[in-house]
Amino acid sequence: MQRILREPVSVITSYNHKSKEVRPISLSWHNQTFPILQVGLHHSYQQGASKHHVFSVTSDNLFFRLNLNTDNLHWTIEEISDGLPD
Repeated sequence: MQRILREPVSVITSYNHKSKEVRPISLSWHNQTFPILQVGLHHSYQQGASKHHVFSVTSDNLFFRLNLNTDNLHWTIEEISDGLPD
């Protein structure tokens, strides 16, 4: 099942100064914490004056698409999927 969302989410990240890479480590959503096991695609886009970074990540059997708005540094969960048909 795939759900499109636009909900705030808390994300713990790490930053590697040598590779200049930001990596989501875990996210908290609906009173649950999900460790991020793999980071897939990452892309960015400009929306007005704000730049957004979008991360596709997996946690156990779930897929999440996370959005970081660099204007206000707020994270949003845009999509969640368990990989099963609707």
